[in-house]
Amino acid sequence: MKGNFAAIALAVIGALALAVNLDLLEIDLVNLLRKWWPLALIALGVALYFTPDDQPRR
Repeated sequence: MKGNFAAIALAVIGALALAVNLDLLEIDLVNLLRKWWPLALIALGVALYFTPDDQPRR
């Protein structure tokens, strides 16, 4: 799950950046990041919570 989350997050961020560069979307990324940066921390915490442990439990 940990690797999948990072791959999906990078793909989504890249797709959004490409859409903005191609003028398909008009998003002010700086303003968006200033307002919603805590959401990235929440998403990271949820992803880490659902990541399976490498060591089996006894």
